[in-house]
Amino acid sequence: MSLEQKIDQARAVLKTAEQEFFPSAFASSFGVEDMVLTDLIAREFPGIEIFTLDTGRLPQETHDLMKRVADRYGIRLRIYYPDSGAVERYVNEHGPSAFYDSIALRKECCRVRKVEPLKRALAGRRAWITGLRREQAVTRRELPVSEFDDATGLFKFSPLADWSLIDVWTYVRGRDVPYNALHDQGYPSIGCAPCTRAVAAGEDLRAGRWWWEDPANKECGLHSAATVRAARAADQVTETA
Repeated sequence: MSLEQKIDQARAVLKTAEQEFFPSAFASSFGVEDMVLTDLIAREFPGIEIFTLDTGRLPQETHDLMKRVADRYGIRLRIYYPDSGAVERYVNEHGPSAFYDSIALRKECCRVRKVEPLKRALAGRRAWITGLRREQAVTRRELPVSEFDDATGLFKFSPLADWSLIDVWTYVRGRDVPYNALHDQGYPSIGCAPCTRAVAAGEDLRAGRWWWEDPANKECGLHSAATVRAARAADQVTETA
């Protein structure tokens, strides 16, 4: 399938999300895949809101890109932050860099800084859109383009699921789409600064994310059903207490 055909398919998915699952929103972390979708949505699908999660630990380069996007496309980005009290409790109980100490503490940090804000961002939505691709990680090899996400209770669309990294960069460079400066410094995947490093030639695309964990199991808290379900269960307990 040619890149133009893949672009047309992505447009069709976005049109479905915009028209048949209104209101829907695109969750952007401003990685290069997300910039493809940002370009398409900002130009052609104004009914889809673009939001991001600012964890409080993002690289300066990501904040710089946020401003470039807002200026380039003339759009107002919706930014969600973690609950300050929850962050304080985590840091006071475990330390500012406890995510290095165990997988459980890393996932708890993701829950506080990502999953809980995502829950607020998706409130009232019927669907959400991501820039996930099957090629990115072993945990994403079976990624569908569309699915009902049990964890969030919403439909989830990944329009770039079958795109290659070459497809992504061909789109971005061919259309002069802005992207994170860290990509030119050996960072194929970018998240929070303490949990992201540059990768060496030949390493897996996401080898620089949580590099101290087993690649077969590591996954962002936003796309880990167990993490999201645990957050929803905790909310339900709080609401009924």
